[in-house]
Amino acid sequence: MDPLQNIPSLSPLSPVSGTSKSGLGSGVPAAEGEPGFGDLLKQALQEVNQASAQAEDEARNLMTGESADMHTAMLAVQKADLSFQMMMAVRSKLIDAYREVMRMQM
Repeated sequence: MDPLQNIPSLSPLSPVSGTSKSGLGSGVPAAEGEPGFGDLLKQALQEVNQASAQAEDEARNLMTGESADMHTAMLAVQKADLSFQMMMAVRSKLIDAYREVMRMQM
């Protein structure tokens, strides 16, 4: 009796949206119309920058008295802080991956 026969077969994994099938190290460019890795990074950095600008605007409006809604200002500041922390974590992982690739022997 083979114990592996009782394990149901797994369905194949579907690709994550926003990524290409070509992969990073394949040397094959992304398909026409699909954003590349660099484009995804630029878009993420722009979103972090927009969150930071919105947090600055909300804080400025709160300090000048243009807005009395402290809740919205605090949410904008926290969102900007979290997105910045996430960006720094991704940056650290990318640097670690680059260093690991550079340590590989050919």
